[in-house]
This record gives sequence, structure tokens and C-alpha cells, in this order.
Amino acid sequence: MAMSKSSVNTRGVDAQTLEILTRNEADMAFKKRVRTIFEWIDPQDDDLILDMPCGRGFYLNMFRYVSGCKLIGAELDWPVLLKAQRNVGHLPDIALNNANIYALPYPSNTFDGVILSEILEHIEHDVEGLREIYRVLKPGGVVAITVPNANYPFWWDPINKTLETLFKTHIGSGPLAGIWANHVRLYTRDQLRESVLAAGFVVEEERAFTHHSFPFIHNLVYGLGMPLLESGLLPSAMANAADRTTFDKNDGSLFNPINLGLKVFNFFDRKNVMSEPAGRSTVNLCIKGRKSL
Repeated sequence: MAMSKSSVNTRGVDAQTLEILTRNEADMAFKKRVRTIFEWIDPQDDDLILDMPCGRGFYLNMFRYVSGCKLIGAELDWPVLLKAQRNVGHLPDIALNNANIYALPYPSNTFDGVILSEILEHIEHDVEGLREIYRVLKPGGVVAITVPNANYPFWWDPINKTLETLFKTHIGSGPLAGIWANHVRLYTRDQLRESVLAAGFVVEEERAFTHHSFPFIHNLVYGLGMPLLESGLLPSAMANAADRTTFDKNDGSLFNPINLGLKVFNFFDRKNVMSEPAGRSTVNLCIKGRKSL
């Protein structure tokens, strides 16, 4: 994995680097989550940053690409943690731990920053989980939080949007689950802010993004694309263009059907901005929280 920037201690990650990090990304909302997290948690070489949950290690891989900071990935799901081990376990200064957000195995006041992306919607007691994140952050430390928006765009997940509108129900698991996949809740802006404040954080910034989208993109990316990629059946060139961890191996050729598909998805994304006005349907809600000094 490329390490071209890991020895450079600079403020901010430039737009060109962000484009490289997300060049394989079919989920347009994830691209904006990456940009938001790097804006709110600017990694310096002497920082210690926690990614909870680390999932397959995508954020850890990107942070290692741009910084020499120390990284810890925590994940409750053991099979997923093994995937992270395969993806980033060989990289320097990354520790991976099997851990529960309600009882993190770290001393108080440990981390300079915490990535809390797409986790609160999965847990029953979100304020309790947030308080544990507050505990392990250093005074003045920042948490970057992203969650799915209850007011999501129709075309992102037409199946669940139709079910919710007509029958007040949704599909919560399986290949058709869409934005509701294994989620306890989706969030409104007010609900997210109230939970973050209740945990003790100061809210410094809020964002909502990704209104325009290719139809059924959530189902295509996560219901079809990810299982196909992880099956190992894709030719290597296509896999390198579809895998979030191999962005530095994608030559960008449009003869590769994956890159052609990415170009189409990016065409639909071109009208999206980093912060949509309140009341507009978006895929994600985000909050930058800070622990008081």
C-alpha cells in the first residue's frame, strides 16, 4: 500500500489527494464522508486516532496513506475485524482490537480524535455509546460523527422509501435492506444533535449531504457489488478498480467496466454539495463534536 505522504506532517489533506483516496468509490455519500472526516480530524504525526468501528479498515488505510499518526481500529464483529486485519494489519502503527463501544478497553483521555462513522444507527443506546467515546477522548479532542438521514432521497433506496411512505414499514436485513440494513434507527437532524449534546460534547459543525443519486445505488453497491467483490470472482483489474483499499492500483482506464460505472455515478453526483440546506433529503447527517478543555 502506498505510503507517499506518511512522513510529511502537514495541515490538511488537499483535494487532489482526496480524489485519489476515493477514486474507486461507487458510494457517492461515502466520498463526502471521507472528505468531512479529513476536514474535521486533521491527522498529525504525533496524534493518536481511534476508528470505532473500523469495519474492514477503509478509513485506517486512508489515514495511513496521508499521515504518520498512530491509529487504533476497534470492531465488535470478529469476522469483520479479520477482514480489517487482511486489509491493513500489515501497515505500520495500526493496532486492531475486538471491542464494544459501550466498554472500550482504553484509558480516559487517550485519543486526539475519534472517527464514529455509521455506527450510532446500529446500537440501542446511542447516548451511552457516545459517553464512552467522550471518556476516551482527550480534552479538546474531536469526534467526527456520520449517520444515515431519516429523510433520505427516494432514488437512493426506492424500495424502502416506498414501503415507508405507503405502509410505514421497511426491510431491515438482506440484499434489499438498502439504507436500513441492520439499523435500529435512522436520524433526524434534531435527534442526532440531541444525542451528541446529551453525551457532553460541544457541537461545532453540522452537515447533511448527497441529495442526487443514481437510482437504487445503495442496493447496487452494497447488495450486489460488495458481495461480488468479496467473492474473489472479479478479474484483478476490475477488483482493483472496485476495492476501496486499492485506489492506488486503479489506472482509471474507461476500458475497465468498473471505471465506466464510476464515471456514471460521479455524473449523478456532480450537483451535490458538502452541506445541503435543512429540510432537503440527503443520505447522511454529520456532526463535529468536541470534548471541552
